[in-house]
Amino acid sequence: MESANQDINLNSPNKGLLADAMTDVPVDNAARGAAPEGLTLAEEEELRAELAKVEEEIGTLRQVLAAKERHCGELKRKLGLTPLDGLKQNLSKSWHDVQVSNAYVKTSEKLGEWNDKVTQSDLYLSASSTLEDWNEKLTQSEAYKKTQETLSQAGQRTSAALSNVGSVISRKLGDMRNSATFKSFEDRVGTIKSRVVGSRENSTDGLHSPSGAGDKTPQDNAPF
Repeated sequence: MESANQDINLNSPNKGLLADAMTDVPVDNAARGAAPEGLTLAEEEELRAELAKVEEEIGTLRQVLAAKERHCGELKRKLGLTPLDGLKQNLSKSWHDVQVSNAYVKTSEKLGEWNDKVTQSDLYLSASSTLEDWNEKLTQSEAYKKTQETLSQAGQRTSAALSNVGSVISRKLGDMRNSATFKSFEDRVGTIKSRVVGSRENSTDGLHSPSGAGDKTPQDNAPF
């Protein structure tokens, strides 16, 4: 302790040794300063020991968490889970957490209260009544009724016209089939068909006749 009480000479060749000797001196409670207000030295020592223990536990938990994260990543890689799947899962979980959070619930309740107040307010009820009155007056007005009747009649006329067109076309087709021209045309087609079939049968019989190739005229057997 004598060196600590001596004057420090910056030009002294022993200044390095003096600094090293000072760093090895343990720091006591007096050097640390006075204890915080309201705490005794014993309480301060106890809190510092607890702080050191908690910091050590935090470091251990960080190491365990890092190991768990590596193991989790390895399992996801083996299962073929992509980072996009993890992002979707995180978003779903985050949205679920938002929905069950106090802020979201309170906001929903506030919006419900505002909606009740708005729908029960005199202004809203007056506006709704006015719109209902306008709707009733419009549907009961002569112009609306005439327009509705006109549209209904136009629809009925269109359906009737389409039905008449179909009937006329069917009747025309029946008349055309029963006409003499159409029957004459069918007869001609049948005649042409029978002639074609008959000619084909005759040509087939001629090709398979046994006397077609072996017979010779007497002129072929006459002497030269």
